[in-house]
Amino acid sequence: MTSATSAPVQEGTQQVCSLRLGETLFAVPIARVLEILGKPAIQPVPLAPDFVGGLVHYRGEVLTAISLRRLLGMEPTPSPGDVLVFESAQGPFGLVVDSVGEVLSVSAAEHEPNPSTLDSRWQALLAGAWKRADRLLVALDSERLEPHRLATSLADAGKGSLAGAGE
Repeated sequence: MTSATSAPVQEGTQQVCSLRLGETLFAVPIARVLEILGKPAIQPVPLAPDFVGGLVHYRGEVLTAISLRRLLGMEPTPSPGDVLVFESAQGPFGLVVDSVGEVLSVSAAEHEPNPSTLDSRWQALLAGAWKRADRLLVALDSERLEPHRLATSLADAGKGSLAGAGE
């Protein structure tokens, strides 16, 4: 297990944890990450909503692990993913991604809001993007990934993933 740590931050910048899902590079503010578990055993949950990747043991608790791949309607991968742990009002939860990258410093000047043409299903999870010299970092809103919020919003849409919501 790896604890998420921070390096010094210059004024006007924040640190984000980069994570990869397929070819896309996402980022979440490092201050929201409690811990990075690596590739723990994930227990599947029969009859759970499609976005639930399974259950993960974490410090004596059992966490619901959200599969970002499933949530976005992507094909599963044969290899297990990394799990990031976040805190929410209902307790900690996990987010399963293909891999966790590095901690990066980003500035407000690099940030762009979601484009108005972005599908509303994606707008529900994203908080814009940071323009880097060599790539875009798509900003995930970790509060919108909380299992309780997802269950409510996707149930209202009658879907188990964003891929089918609103269609």
